[in-house]
Amino acid sequence: MPQSLTPGPEPAAPVTSLRRDNGLLGIGIMLLATIFLSAGDAASKYLAADVPALHIVWLRYATSAVFLLAIIAWQGRSTTLRTRRAGLHLLRGIGLIGSSILFVSSLKYLPIADATATSFVAPLFVTALSIPLLGESVGWRRWLATIVGLVGVVIVVRPGGAGFQLASLLPIASALSWAFSLIITRLMSGTENPIATVTYSTLFGALLTTLLLPLHWVEPTLEIALIGLFIGAVSTAGHWLVIVAFRFAGASLLAPFSYIQLLWATVSGYLLWAALPDLWTYVGAVIIAASGLYTAHRERLRAQRVTAG
Repeated sequence: MPQSLTPGPEPAAPVTSLRRDNGLLGIGIMLLATIFLSAGDAASKYLAADVPALHIVWLRYATSAVFLLAIIAWQGRSTTLRTRRAGLHLLRGIGLIGSSILFVSSLKYLPIADATATSFVAPLFVTALSIPLLGESVGWRRWLATIVGLVGVVIVVRPGGAGFQLASLLPIASALSWAFSLIITRLMSGTENPIATVTYSTLFGALLTTLLLPLHWVEPTLEIALIGLFIGAVSTAGHWLVIVAFRFAGASLLAPFSYIQLLWATVSGYLLWAALPDLWTYVGAVIIAASGLYTAHRERLRAQRVTAG
């Protein structure tokens, strides 16, 4: 899934003191991150044919937790895990776990490019949720962008069409859960260290999925375990690269390049499953992405007005 829409920990605002402006380097790192994240999605789809989504998500979070704890221990930066918002970390983790399970579940039934394109709708849900959860006022331009984006979702999903299936709703539900986690991230961004935000979400995901595993246990084979390790490794690397990218460039510059993940999803879908999206999937994806980018633009203008005021 595209970064900032992808199930799993996304970066909070980077620490200001680490910021070094270098737009081209930030873009390059973001593009590299999308390759890692797409590889994780492709491996998840490969496993989803025979392995329950809960197991795949567990493998991803458990592996990521080990990597993150090892990095923190190696750097001797345990103080970065201090938090005053444990309850919000818990809520954020619930949103991420729900999003991850729903998206991976969709991969069993949908082409990876279709699921990825539909998941682009997450920023539009953020607009809607920001009203009750953040008390924000949303102008007519952002509402219009949201409506246009939903039209794009309808074009991709095409309810009532010959190719429609209920599984097409799973990426939409995943995007809604992901949007909830983004709202919670925004609530914490002023007080929480981004490393702590990512680590706590990962640890909670590993713990919760471990507790849920007995409900649907499948004995993992060596192949499943190795692919699970790969998913955890590339997902952790991808999200870490996104954090690094935000140290060199702002969200308004990097956001358009996160949508390149649809290209990688299309390539992997063709190479591994000989599946290509039809024209309408691309049309819908472009509409969704355009509405999301416009929403991000309006958000940036709003933030500038708040700062200036």
